[in-house]
Amino acid sequence: MANIPRPPARAPGSKIDFNTVHAPSNYVPGLGRGATGFTTRSDIGPARPGVVGQEPGAAPAPVKPPPTDDDALDDSKFDEFMGSDAGAFASFGEYDQDDKEADEIWEKVDDFMDDRRRDRREKRLQEQLEKYRADNPKITEQFADLKRKLADIAEDDWNSIPDIGDYTIKKRPRTSFAPVPDTLLQKAAAEKETVTALDAQAGLSTPVSGMTTNLTSVGEGRRTVIGLSLDKMADSVSGQTVVDPKGYMTDLGSIQVKSDAEIGDIKKARMLLKSVINTNPRHAPGWVAAARLEEVAGKLTEARQLLQKGCEMCPQSEDIWLEAARLQTPDNAKAVLARGVAANPNSVKLWMQAARLEADDIAKSRVLRRALERIPTAVRLWKAAVELANEDDARVLLSRAVECCPQHVELWLALARLERYDNARKVLNRARQAIPTEPAIWISASKLEEVQGNQGMVPKIIERGITSLKANSVVIDRDYWLKEAEAAERSQPPMTATCLACVKAVIDLGIEEEDRKRTWMADADEAIKRGSVETARAIYAHALAVFPGKKSIWRRAAQLEKAKGSKESLDAILKKAVTYCPQAEVLWLMAAKEKWLSGEVNLARQILGEAFTANSDSENIFLAAFKLEFENNELERARAILDKARASDSSSTQRVWMKSAIVERELGDAQAEARVLQEGIAKFPYFDKLWLMLGQLEERRGASDAARQAYQNGIRRCMSSIPLWRSSARLEEKLGSVGKARAILEQARLKNPKQDELWLAAVHTEQRSGNSKAADALMAKALQECPNSGALWAECIAMAARPQRRSKSVDALKRCNDDPHVIAAVAMLFQNDRKVDKARTWYNRAITLNPDIGDLWALYYIFEMQHGGAEVAAEVLAKCVSAEPRHGERWQRVAKDPKNAHASVDKVLKLVKHDIEHEPAP
Repeated sequence: MANIPRPPARAPGSKIDFNTVHAPSNYVPGLGRGATGFTTRSDIGPARPGVVGQEPGAAPAPVKPPPTDDDALDDSKFDEFMGSDAGAFASFGEYDQDDKEADEIWEKVDDFMDDRRRDRREKRLQEQLEKYRADNPKITEQFADLKRKLADIAEDDWNSIPDIGDYTIKKRPRTSFAPVPDTLLQKAAAEKETVTALDAQAGLSTPVSGMTTNLTSVGEGRRTVIGLSLDKMADSVSGQTVVDPKGYMTDLGSIQVKSDAEIGDIKKARMLLKSVINTNPRHAPGWVAAARLEEVAGKLTEARQLLQKGCEMCPQSEDIWLEAARLQTPDNAKAVLARGVAANPNSVKLWMQAARLEADDIAKSRVLRRALERIPTAVRLWKAAVELANEDDARVLLSRAVECCPQHVELWLALARLERYDNARKVLNRARQAIPTEPAIWISASKLEEVQGNQGMVPKIIERGITSLKANSVVIDRDYWLKEAEAAERSQPPMTATCLACVKAVIDLGIEEEDRKRTWMADADEAIKRGSVETARAIYAHALAVFPGKKSIWRRAAQLEKAKGSKESLDAILKKAVTYCPQAEVLWLMAAKEKWLSGEVNLARQILGEAFTANSDSENIFLAAFKLEFENNELERARAILDKARASDSSSTQRVWMKSAIVERELGDAQAEARVLQEGIAKFPYFDKLWLMLGQLEERRGASDAARQAYQNGIRRCMSSIPLWRSSARLEEKLGSVGKARAILEQARLKNPKQDELWLAAVHTEQRSGNSKAADALMAKALQECPNSGALWAECIAMAARPQRRSKSVDALKRCNDDPHVIAAVAMLFQNDRKVDKARTWYNRAITLNPDIGDLWALYYIFEMQHGGAEVAAEVLAKCVSAEPRHGERWQRVAKDPKNAHASVDKVLKLVKHDIEHEPAP
């Protein structure tokens, strides 16, 4: 096959004559079309057809070597469409016209698809490019604006640009180290030898083993310190020492010894600041920082020198002149500031500091007036000059100040305060013309008229001012005007008319109609919290004018008058209240109570009579009338009132029947009391207090069985009544049946789980019977069932042994930190430890958390009687009377005793004090 001539290279586009091309050695017919499932003789036969032109029997021709990579690079084998014919598709045919047409069609399709996506692709590429350039700007783009500004720089600025220092490696000093000889090291070690023992021949020995003392270093350090101290105190002129024998040790003690780390930090900071100064000597903060560093390091002279250089380099900086003056003595500081104001004649700070350095007011005024000649528009200078001047001079200065600074309202108002009435009005008119948008001018004008007694002009001025401000496009700030009203009220003397006018003018601004009441009540509450009573009174007056039928507003206004007003004002507001709201029982009761407390019982009866007319058959008014007569020992009148109340179906309530029984008990008629209780129980069988009163009546009679039956019947109908269960158990305990009392309390706990009162009653029962172990066991179970009960924790603290009380109190505070019983128990611990101040603080906290518990008031009263004295105890007693407590185990036991039915609060408090000191817990 090597002798077979290769066909000549064909021109591009010419067809191949496959009949003249010999098949290759590995040719398989039909392989290109996928026909690989058959076998030909050439695959299995022993022979191949001979080569054309070879005789039979001749030796076979040599086999052609396989094509190499160089053959593929032959230009003669390149085809326009197929490429090199050495590829896999080289022998599949030639590129004809059909192929060309197909390629043209596909090229048109590709061009069409490319045109469709080109705009979107180019837009996306442009956005990506812009984003990349924004995230990664070039250096030239970053400094483009600065380069444009270079065109406006003057020649002096160009010359003042500092030259960058040469920080190249070439000019850095090179340090070389050589090894130190051993002899030198030995000599240094011998000089610095550490002595660890004393001479034994001297009769001394080392007292403590394991301690080493470098006596050489100690001696050298001592000599150095003393030498430096003496050098500082030596007189350089005469050579004589000026040592103060008294202050010498004090001076030595004040020496500040810095550690190596602090010294190293100072050196680094000094190098950095020196670099900053050298790089940019026109940067004033660098000089100031360097000077302050030297000041911290204790080198005041170097700091002054640095600031002197800084003043020369940065004469236009205020801060550097102020810093330089600060480090100088007063006389030198004046000289420094004189140079500073010469370099900065318009610096207000420098002039103000120069004035502060002067000793007397005359010199200060002189400096300030010179400053005002240079800076006539500086408000700070005008204020400082006015403060130093007398009244006449201040008036003259302010007249000039308002001409130089017409937009500063403070100067106008100060001038108006110094002028007489007529001139003050003129000044305020001029101020209003100069600053038409300032509300303070109108408020000052109203105050001026109020001071002169022109009360009628005040609301007119305020209304005119608001109209003028609106005309000048000023937004009226409601909160600002309310604050100004409060400020007018707190001024001396109080400007009440201005306060009322301001509130009336802006109270309705910016509020929706449905939110008016809520907003006004919130404003009044905030004003009361800040102590602005007149402002709150004005808000309530406006609210009552808009809502005259709202009893809640009348009640708030009456409470304000009761707390902050006079008796006459309270009576007037209550009269108006019952006139506009005759159906509001609470207002009638407030009016009657105030008359009763003031001692006017007949007027109180008259008010209640009017209340009966307006609210017939009202339970609250019947009970109020009963209480009035009962507290004044008019028991027959009280009985008649309650009889009338029981006769009416609407007012015949369970409370009325209970009060009727109380009246009969007070009159001493046991049969009538029993009859009333029986009738009341028949009508209200589920009212536990009637059952309780019946049982107590039988106990007073001595009928134990009847009392037991009354309690049992009440428990059947009122299973959840804790007082009934406790009274029944207490009765059995009094009769000597402690076991029955335990059973009753246990049954009560089963019926009413998690009730700390029942657990506490069981613990007290065991304590009274002397069974302390059972009491401790019950307390443990009680705390498991009621872990957040403050009463149980307080009793647990009291039951614990003295060493354990502190830990118990900590546990109690973790469980119930804000419970008044626990707080009082902790206060008792402090009291037992004689920590009076802490105990007083905790007692105050306890009564503040719940002032309705009378037992806490009694404990606090006992404490102050023991540790505070009679005056402090009297204050506690007065606070208790104002709080009117009604609860507490001991308090109720004393207060509900028939013997103390008419006792006052202070008397009950003293009785409870006696009960705590002498009686066991109920």
